[in-house]
Amino acid sequence: MAEQENPAELVNLKLRVNGVTRSLRLEPRVSLLDALREHLGLTGTKKGCNQGACGACTVHVNGARINSCLALAIMHQQDDITTIEGLAQGEALHPMQQAFIDHEGLQCGYCTPGQIMSGVACVREGHAQSDAQTREWMSGNVCRCGCYNGIVEAVRSVREAQG
Repeated sequence: MAEQENPAELVNLKLRVNGVTRSLRLEPRVSLLDALREHLGLTGTKKGCNQGACGACTVHVNGARINSCLALAIMHQQDDITTIEGLAQGEALHPMQQAFIDHEGLQCGYCTPGQIMSGVACVREGHAQSDAQTREWMSGNVCRCGCYNGIVEAVRSVREAQG
């Protein structure tokens, strides 16, 4: 492993993820996605294309959604990062998580964390005022199983429940 070969190239950093500040010692080019998955054990965020094209790695940084595969961990030390693991309140699912279950917005589940994170952001941003708008603003999240109708229904139901 490169970290063990040349520890002089490692940097100390702190990431605030899901409300908890965690200290890490990483190579400065580690992506936020790899820091979350490989170094913090938060494997809910998925690595799909690793090029920013599929949205499987979507997380919230200071409330805004980003593709974590395109972000360096070191650049987000002062930020509030939320992953899919941080949405639920204890045993109670976030309304969007429950809506994906209720409206069958998933099949294999691989894209689901990124879809849910984008759905939450769309509603919060006001970009879910219609099904067409939801589809447009979530177009960066790819579902290979084709569960788009259920995904849009889930987002709509959460938007309507929030009034």
